[in-house]
Amino acid sequence: MTSVLSLLGRYALTLCLVVASAFVAWEAWSRYERTPWTRDGRVSVDVVQIAPEVSGTVSAVSVVDNQHVHRGDILYAIDPERLRLAVAQAEADVEAKRQDMLVRQATARRHSQLRDVLSQEAVQQSGGAATAAGAAYQAAVAALDLVKLDLARSTIRSPVDGYVTNLRLRPGDYATAGATKVAVLDAASFRITGYFEETKIRHIRVGSPANIMLMGFDQPISGHVESIGRGIENSNDTPGHLGLPNVAATFSWVRLAQRIPVRIHIDRVPSEVELAAGMTATIEISPAEISPAEISPADSGTATGAHRPDHGVRPDTMS
Repeated sequence: MTSVLSLLGRYALTLCLVVASAFVAWEAWSRYERTPWTRDGRVSVDVVQIAPEVSGTVSAVSVVDNQHVHRGDILYAIDPERLRLAVAQAEADVEAKRQDMLVRQATARRHSQLRDVLSQEAVQQSGGAATAAGAAYQAAVAALDLVKLDLARSTIRSPVDGYVTNLRLRPGDYATAGATKVAVLDAASFRITGYFEETKIRHIRVGSPANIMLMGFDQPISGHVESIGRGIENSNDTPGHLGLPNVAATFSWVRLAQRIPVRIHIDRVPSEVELAAGMTATIEISPAEISPAEISPADSGTATGAHRPDHGVRPDTMS
């Protein structure tokens, strides 16, 4: 009798362990299915490409690579001597145009007073010459303002708070107007971009809390969903040889979920964590509850069907 009870006890213990293991496995799988997470995350940032508005030789570089700068800080300067000479020349031209305008205006007034002894044509010509001289003077003033602006823009400043990156500029280099010479990472634009399987998108909502772990740090970063991508590239849209459709081969029994970009706004960064664009991140988002109205009949029979919101297209009109 004792051996029978001992055998039953072992069976019961084994059964309990099996049931407990199955329960734990089921809970883990359910959590995996419900909780949107991905290891395919990247730290992103806006890169400000700073190009000079005037051309010239770089006379001084005021920053070093990876330096933090504030908005308005001087990055580098272009030799201003040629621009100063242009300002002096423009000022002389303005004075010449002003004197010419005064002379022609005085002549026009005298001719107007002598209207009785001068021909109408002479009076009109003198008046037109005075008007043209006034316009030439205004053009000279505008040209002076332009060269003064060029002189002021020969000192290039940072438009944002951020970090100078990949600096290769040196004094003596020639800077061409419109060609980028310095790039600054906008410190206020750091964010996380996560690429989630399309089957997880149904559990993600704008504003949902997100927990981010960078590969090189143990401290978590907190954030929230800022936006969800609305489109990815379709390789089948790329025409092949002779302009024919380039349709990729697929296997009907294997369907790989596409990955949709989700933008995560960073709310808090631990002081020990240093952000750098391109870092790898693991992202876990608190799942959003799905109401019965959001579940379509097609989704009710599948565990991994992705919810598609109504965008005004009836299902019976889609091919």
